[in-house]
Order: sequence, then C-alpha cells, then structure tokens
Amino acid sequence: MSSTVDPNTRPPYDPLIQDIADYVLGYQVESAEALDTARNCLMDSLGCAFLALRFPECTKLLGPLVEGTQVPHGARVPGTSYRLDPAKAAWDLGTLIRWLDFNDTWLAAEWAHPSDNLGGILAVADHLSQVRVARGDAPLTMRLVLEAMVKAHEIQGVMALENAFNRVGLDHVVLVKLASTAVCAWLLGADREQLLSAISHALVDGQALRTYRHSPNTGSRKSWAAGDATSRGVRLADIALRGEMGIPGVLSEPQWGFYDVSYSHTNKDLATKPEEQRRFSLPQGFGCYVMENVLFKVRFPAEFHGQTACEAAVRLHRQVRNRVTEVDRIRITTQESAIRIINKTGPLANAADRDHCIQYMTAVALVYGNLVAEHYEDDFHQAHPVIDRLRDRMEVVEDPRYSREYLEPDKRSIANAVQVFFKDGSSTDKVEVEYPLGHRRRRGEGIALLEEKFRANLATRFAADRCARIFALCKDQAALEAMPVERFMDLLVL
Repeated sequence: MSSTVDPNTRPPYDPLIQDIADYVLGYQVESAEALDTARNCLMDSLGCAFLALRFPECTKLLGPLVEGTQVPHGARVPGTSYRLDPAKAAWDLGTLIRWLDFNDTWLAAEWAHPSDNLGGILAVADHLSQVRVARGDAPLTMRLVLEAMVKAHEIQGVMALENAFNRVGLDHVVLVKLASTAVCAWLLGADREQLLSAISHALVDGQALRTYRHSPNTGSRKSWAAGDATSRGVRLADIALRGEMGIPGVLSEPQWGFYDVSYSHTNKDLATKPEEQRRFSLPQGFGCYVMENVLFKVRFPAEFHGQTACEAAVRLHRQVRNRVTEVDRIRITTQESAIRIINKTGPLANAADRDHCIQYMTAVALVYGNLVAEHYEDDFHQAHPVIDRLRDRMEVVEDPRYSREYLEPDKRSIANAVQVFFKDGSSTDKVEVEYPLGHRRRRGEGIALLEEKFRANLATRFAADRCARIFALCKDQAALEAMPVERFMDLLVL
C-alpha cells in the first residue's frame, strides 16, 4: 500500500511577484514626459468622473453603504460631498472614471484602462495626507500621486503586452486589481514582505469573467467593474499591512496555482506549447513606457477599438447626412480585436451594449457628425430608428495589416476605415484613420482638445471661478506637483 505525500517546503515568491514589488519600491520616476502625461491623465480622468455624475444609473451606486456614516479623515469623492473610507471612495471614484468609457486606454494582447487605478491611488493618498496633517506631519503631495499613477500604468500595461487574459475568458480588471494593490500598498508604507504578500493576494483572488462585456450579455457591470477592482486593491493592501501572510507560489504551484487553475489549461492558444511558455510573458522590464505611450479618448466616449471609425465617420458626415435614405451598404474595415469585441448585429439592450458596438457608434457619427454619451441612452436610441436601419446595412471586415500593426511596438495603430455606398451606384471615398487623436503620434494635436474636454467636463459640476482655478492648477506641472493632496481634493468636492 502506497500513499502520496506532498512536500511542505514553502517556496520563495514567484519571480514576477518579486519583480513587481522591487519595481514599486525601488523605481524612481524621473521622466518628464511620463510625469507630464500623468498630469494630463489625472486631469482627463477627473473630467470623465465629473461628466459621469450626470447619469443616474451611475450615481445611484455611490455613497456610503450605511447612509449617514461619518468617517474622520475619510477620502473624498471628487464632484460630490461624500467622505468615505478609502476602499469605498476608491470604488466610487473608479466607477465614475470608467462609467462612460471615456478615460485612457492601453491596447495590446490584453486591453486595459490604466487610469482606473486612480480610484485607489487618490482615495488612499487623500486619507493619508489628512491623517498626516492632523498629526502635525508634512502632507503628501500630488507629485507622489503622479508617481503612483506612472507605476500603476506600467504594471497594468506591461502585463498586458503579451498576456491575453481575454483568451481565457478573464476580464482585464484583474490587472487593475494587481496594479492598485501593489501601488496602494506602497503608498501605505509597505515594506518588501508586506508588498509581496499584498500582490500575492491580488493574484489568488477570484477573478472577474468577461461575460458582462460581450454579446449577448453586455451590461452596466462593465462600467463599475474597474471601480470594484481598484477598491479591492485598497482592501488587500490594507490586509497585508496588518500582517497577513502571503501566498508565495500563487502563480506557479502545480494544480492549485493561477497558471494551472485560471490560465494555461483553459487557453487553447497555449495548450500545445511547452510548459514554460504557458506562463506570463514580459517582453520588457518595468519603467515608464506605458504612461508615455498611453492612449487618450479625446472626442468619443466609446470602446477604443472603434475610435478611428468614429473619426472617419465624422469626416464623411457632410456627404451622408442628406442621403441617409439612399444608403445601400456601409463597409467598416477594422482590426481583429474590434471584430472580436465590438462587432454586433441584432438588438442592443442598453447603453453599455451600444457603446460596445462599432456599428452603432459609426452610424451615430455618420448621421449626426458627433458621438456623445447621451447618444447611447434608451431615449435617444428609441427616438432615432435611422441608427438601426444603417446598422442593418453595415459589413465589418478585417484588414490583416491593421491587425498586424495593432501589435507592432513601434506603431500600435488602432486603424479603421469607413466607406458608404449608395443605391445609385455612387460611393464616398474610403476614409482611413490609422492613429486616433489620443495616440502618442498625435499628442500635439490631441492635448489641446483634451484640455477643452476637461474644461467642458468641469463646467458640468462647478461654478466658473472654481473651474478656472482647477484648470489653471492642472495646467501648471510644478504647482500641481507641489500641492498637498488634501488641499487639491478640497478644490474638487461640493
């Protein structure tokens, strides 16, 4: 009679966990471009949050779990009067930033919105800075917030370069949780052992499925999933700081680890590869590459793979607006990722369903010459049946070059082309847009428009004099970096 006994020798932490911890603890953010982009990212993310406060489906989810709860030195939620514990404040701000699908984006093997992490970063920094001031210590400054943003962007974005969680059905918010946990633990003062523990708990957590992002189940959870993930990061960081032991082999442990349970064995693309390739791949080390190359959504609150389709459609608007009834067919040429994520036919059930439909966003831009958040709402959709009539006439095809250059490190284009054909045999030109306004290659053109976007979003929440003060501060790199966090937050609350 024989028996199997597992050796109970505790392993060292998986190398990736150690790499992330050492990066967060040791990397000095010195890139002026990264810090400048982080400032613009902060400005844009807050603007997206202010705009989201106009939508009741979002605001109904905000605030304390127990009405009337008072939290001394609680973190503030920008654009509101809420003062909450940091985990719930992170949930609220993360949800506001992501609600309208209008904040920054990172596209690679995995798709991501790195500014989702700002929910946790700003909530933790605001709380800590208030506590420090109350104790007579120096406050935290916004420079630290910008550095934390650079590091969170980098963790999330580098992890997304070659690791397709979407291929195994996991949602990209797993990377929000990972990055928020690591950076928030650092802000809270974690030592290396505490940081390793925190990161391991982010990976051992149950991870969200992508079900709510895809037809036929697309729904509003995709608008609060990132808020939930950054909030969870705050909670796990706090648990680790309280001395909770970590799980060193969370990734690599046979049978029980992340790779075996949630990644390799269910990934058809990896199933036939050697075991060492059925692991996360990092093509480069952590630095500030992601923040320097992040994609901003400058004009359209829509899933990023369709941004250039909207630009092309707006350019065609004048040729199409008076001939809508004459349209025979519309061809959208796109990349493989867009076909997999946002190519939809049939009924669209809700606003979240519509902003993840390349045909819907293109039709609106063709007919109305613009695309704003209100265009996704039920009332607008029901009042404008022309949108669905045009959707029925659309074909979506892949251009292999678009798919290839989407992944090339020196390009990372997100190309689309739109062409409209009329019943009389005539057609528009094929309008192609390879790089969206928010791409690094179009920074000079895009930043001025990003600032206009921020001004408009500020005006939805604050009086003109307050808008001017906030905008002037966010424009001034040196003044913003020197500003105490709690004083910055004072400007943003009601």
